[in-house]
Amino acid sequence: MVKSKQNNQQMPNEHLHELFLDELKDILGAERQLLKGLKKMSKATENSQLKKAFDKHHNQTEGQIERLKEVFGSLGITARGKTCKAMEGLLKEADEIIENFEGDPALDAALISAAQKVEHYEIASYGCLTTFAKLMEHTEAEQLLRQTLDEEKQTDTLLTEIAISAVNESV
Repeated sequence: MVKSKQNNQQMPNEHLHELFLDELKDILGAERQLLKGLKKMSKATENSQLKKAFDKHHNQTEGQIERLKEVFGSLGITARGKTCKAMEGLLKEADEIIENFEGDPALDAALISAAQKVEHYEIASYGCLTTFAKLMEHTEAEQLLRQTLDEEKQTDTLLTEIAISAVNESV
């Protein structure tokens, strides 16, 4: 029987516990992988607003990794990530975009597309994790994960704004 660290009683919805831990390891690995990808995308972009957004999200991602470590700590577990196959694929696609669109006027639009795919993956992951934490009454973990979920949504919105205002239409 899985016990909650918070009240040392049976955890509600304990059938989600192993899935929750596996998803936490996956997103921790994904965030670590993303740090390298964001540097590459920032270096490749020609738009100063987009470069600034990538750099800001790189800094946020570092904070999100620290927050994930807090989530693991709130559960009494050592923070360990694993290679995230989804992020690996999304970043490989971003690398291909950089290679295929280098020097092309559509490069920045393609980079935004790649970055938003990453954001949508993260939004889906953090949305599920937040729900799992709530259902298992991991209150501290839920709050930390929700904070990251909100940041990911803000980044997605920012990328859309940059696409609409500065990148997608030719000047």
